[in-house]
Amino acid sequence: MAHELVVIGGGNMGAALLAGMIASGAFPPNSLAVVEPSPTRRDELNEQFPGVTVSADPVPAESAVLAVKPPDVATVAAAAVRAGARRLLSIAAGVDTSTIDAAAADALEPGGDRGDRGDRGDRGDRVAVVRAMPNTPAIVGLGVSVICGGASAEAADLDWAERVLGAVGMCVRLDEDHFDAVTGLTGSGPAYVFLLAEALIEAGVAAGLPADVVEPMVTQLLLGSATLLARDGDPADLRAKVTSPGGTTAAGVAVLEAHALRATVAATVAAAAARSRELGGR
Repeated sequence: MAHELVVIGGGNMGAALLAGMIASGAFPPNSLAVVEPSPTRRDELNEQFPGVTVSADPVPAESAVLAVKPPDVATVAAAAVRAGARRLLSIAAGVDTSTIDAAAADALEPGGDRGDRGDRGDRGDRVAVVRAMPNTPAIVGLGVSVICGGASAEAADLDWAERVLGAVGMCVRLDEDHFDAVTGLTGSGPAYVFLLAEALIEAGVAAGLPADVVEPMVTQLLLGSATLLARDGDPADLRAKVTSPGGTTAAGVAVLEAHALRATVAATVAAAAARSRELGGR
């Protein structure tokens, strides 16, 4: 009997999705499977997710999440289709839906071993591909994911993808031509925030603060500021409210502006977006 969904790749993001789907009640554990080649990691997954099937090889499933490195996506997509999956959700950076659609179509060629397809209803041999760009805060249920559909994807397939990714945070639908920019902004964005945290911690120590208290102070600074932004919106207004003319904050902000913070951030996002295009062969 086919599982409802298999996650192929049991790394941090794959495990985060499993945890979110189970915790939200979107999928019961016995409807899920995860494929992971590392024996050590499989042991960890078995301990972390009782009731979930953990396997070294593809298992029959109605749907599959492709949580593998970009160069492996096409091969893994074909294997999932041969094992029966008729919905594919890829979370790999840079790999477009046409590439995954082509791999799925090749796997459906007559004469191939299509495996146990399970109950497909009237889906026939249509394979719906959904591409997603999540980010690592999904690990704590606060991710941002953007999705788009491939050539055969319908509204119900995007609804299904939102059900999966909505279990670990926000999910937004955008056209695929926005995906490189999304990758450069929210996909890579946590690293920019962590780099800012590193810089603030180093600055605090350099200013003479005790090293053992600076990191928790900076962590709370970022958490509190993000929470305030989530509540009130309008970052420019919030910045203005805390920046009194001629005050200490104004002095600090002036240095950031003088060092072209905005242009640096724009160039950072553009560089990551360009790399996403390169990974996709564009």
